[in-house]
Amino acid sequence: MYDLRPETPDDLWEVEALFDTCFAPGRTALSSYRLREGVAPVAGLCLVARDDLGILAGAIRFWPVDVGGQVTLLLGPVAAHPTRQGEGLGALLIQTSLELAGKQGWDRVLLVGDSPYYERYGFVRLDGVTMPPPTNPERVLGRALRDGAWDGVQGTVTRAR
Repeated sequence: MYDLRPETPDDLWEVEALFDTCFAPGRTALSSYRLREGVAPVAGLCLVARDDLGILAGAIRFWPVDVGGQVTLLLGPVAAHPTRQGEGLGALLIQTSLELAGKQGWDRVLLVGDSPYYERYGFVRLDGVTMPPPTNPERVLGRALRDGAWDGVQGTVTRAR
């Protein structure tokens, strides 16, 4: 059983250490990190999961980005500590945060990831949406939180204004 709650400033260094453990320190060289620089994450959607001893087991973050003039959520990173992988924690973080995003009035979510993993959460490959290089276009996925939210939305993903 995990206690899911919004990330706070007190969680910052533990969450960063978790992401470094799961993705290696070189993760910040990815193009998606350029979209996050100087932009605050979306309050209330960035969640941490702690076990009954208060130990950080997983985390998920969301950032605003712009796609063709439309404000969109960028999901990521999401991680479960290697000792907690296979317990469904990633699924819990993703499903819970997507529900919260819909309740907060967000229309669409974008991510860069493996389609076979994320399609179970309703993500599909986005045609016409381009992440900054060197992102593989096959890994650019999206999910509509409202019917038709991706209809006509195309363009290069840029940092939120």
